[in-house]
Amino acid sequence: MFAERTGYIVWFSDTKAARGLDKYGTLHYVSRKMQYAVLYMNADVAEEAVKNLQKLPYVRKIERSYRNEIKTEYEKDTQDKARFYNL
Repeated sequence: MFAERTGYIVWFSDTKAARGLDKYGTLHYVSRKMQYAVLYMNADVAEEAVKNLQKLPYVRKIERSYRNEIKTEYEKDTQDKARFYNL
């Protein structure tokens, strides 16, 4: 149904040139101060796109985002103590 998506953090040296990153995937966020961008792309073309991104002169480093692997289902191990403090 939906294609598997992968996120990458792209560190760059030129903010103006970083606007061209959207042709490699969906540009989600760009930080001008820290000079990085969050880029999402389909997992099946991600490996080839990363190789092409590394060839760009303004790209310093590319890191894979581990957001998909973080546990988002939480369990409540302790009782809710807030109800005991109500008057």
